[in-house]
Amino acid sequence: MLTIHGVTRSRASRIIWLCHELGLPFRQEPVIQAYKLPFPDAPDAPVNTRSPSFLALSPAGAIPVIEDDGLVLSESLACTLHLAKKHGGDLAPRDAAEEALMLQWSFYAATAIEPDALTIMMLHAGREQTSEDATLIADAAERLVRPMKVLEDHLATHGHLVGDRFTVADLNVAEIVRYAEGYGELMGQFPAVLAWLAGCHERPAFRKMWDARATKEH
Repeated sequence: MLTIHGVTRSRASRIIWLCHELGLPFRQEPVIQAYKLPFPDAPDAPVNTRSPSFLALSPAGAIPVIEDDGLVLSESLACTLHLAKKHGGDLAPRDAAEEALMLQWSFYAATAIEPDALTIMMLHAGREQTSEDATLIADAAERLVRPMKVLEDHLATHGHLVGDRFTVADLNVAEIVRYAEGYGELMGQFPAVLAWLAGCHERPAFRKMWDARATKEH
């Protein structure tokens, strides 16, 4: 059985969502990020990204990691792309061109959107902002206008990113765009992106992952 190492409140959520889409059973080992623990090296600390047992599996000390029929694989987007292709169906590429486009959109979101979207999520939601925070958020939002416009233009004329159907590319990119979803000053400029993201989040598999994430401590 597939094993996912990582808590649900991490990029492991991408893999969990995909497993629900595929109907793929999995076992989850809730490895927590070391920075969330006051004493991650304590003998009684829960398994975390600095635990020797986890570092033996992942020398980079980062979650998520999957074990799949002897394959140990890290990097969440690599994991979702691998599992989608392996198990097939509508979420997977149907030919080499679709596979290339799924890689393109996934990598584009990871490099052009995710860093600044994470800044917005961490500084904008659930905390009192300082003037420095507000400046960092505004700068991140300004940098995101160009890559978000690329998504907007594509989604305004296509229902999805690849093949006119929901695929692993939509899942990967939606999980990244989600980080900036709560910042209306940015997202309000991109109605097609918001409509597409809402559609992704209405999927039963996403709701199943999100409900589980909401009930877990980490």
